[in-house]
Amino acid sequence: MALLVIDDLAKTYDKVTALTGINLSVEAGEFVTLLGPSGSGKTTLLMSLAGFTTPSKGTIRLDGKDITHVDPEDRNFGFVFQGYALFPHLTVANNIAFSLRVRKWEKARIATRVSEMLSLVGLDNLAERKPRELSGGQQQRVAIARALAFGPRILLLDEPLSALDRMLRETMQKELKRLHRETGVTFVYVTHDQEEAIAMSDRIAVFNHGRIVEIGPPRDLYKKPSTRFVAGFLGENNFLSGHRADDDATKVEAFGTRFGFPLAKGRERPGDSLTVWVRPEDIRIGQATGDEIGFRATVVENAFVGALERILLRTATGEQMVATLRSEAAVAAVPGQIIDCRIDPSAIGVLPNEASGS
Repeated sequence: MALLVIDDLAKTYDKVTALTGINLSVEAGEFVTLLGPSGSGKTTLLMSLAGFTTPSKGTIRLDGKDITHVDPEDRNFGFVFQGYALFPHLTVANNIAFSLRVRKWEKARIATRVSEMLSLVGLDNLAERKPRELSGGQQQRVAIARALAFGPRILLLDEPLSALDRMLRETMQKELKRLHRETGVTFVYVTHDQEEAIAMSDRIAVFNHGRIVEIGPPRDLYKKPSTRFVAGFLGENNFLSGHRADDDATKVEAFGTRFGFPLAKGRERPGDSLTVWVRPEDIRIGQATGDEIGFRATVVENAFVGALERILLRTATGEQMVATLRSEAAVAAVPGQIIDCRIDPSAIGVLPNEASGS
């Protein structure tokens, strides 16, 4: 049995639907991320899990027990807020100890646990400092230590890294993964940052317009999305118009070329339009060999972005697509020049138009 089960959850505010038809199971020890654009419903779901928001419909079960209307303090969930919510007048040690005192732990037990948590988050030497004397990353560690101190079944995290700069965010991503691994606590994490979700999660639930559009391991969602929304939201993508070429459902025509692609039997007829997608990093310069798909394109512009260059291409059908290449491989990409391009067929995705929306 899953640790956490959400069944047909919905939330409306007056006439605004924030969540509808949410079904999600989370296994013990999983790191599940709720990912989506602003206003997609992910934070509303997190607040419902915490008990800060009451759903309009549906149930939330923990270990098979209905906790939909259980008070927040009785759910045994830890919560890390976006703004950390540290007590400014308390030291690091006393911030961590706060939830333990509320639960009436004995002093000796509190001291032992605070010491363990300080060691876990690497703040042993900062125990007597106040939050104002800490960096953003250190404050975040205190907030996480406080949320983990009492031994919650689940840790809920609401965009905890959004206020940090890029380098510190990447460091804290590694820290969170380490803490998840070492504690074994189930993490449910909210973010709108796709790279963050991909880097940390066991599974990602992608939200849009108050619904879970798709859920799965990061690699599966990135490599084999089943909707256009997920294909475009989870990393950069090129979308091109195509159509089924012949009766045996093995040929697709797009960006001025024809290539083999196994379409679902009986879904498309010859000539039916399709959405073809390919990631920028999967486009290469040079003539196709073996099973590779080859096409010619005009270089529109070439932008240097450090180790990579972003090449804007225009295909024979007039559509534009972006390729990202290592700088040494992009030497031939001169604006105005017509170049040969190639793609491994396994890197191409094809979506029937009825499944290409959100």
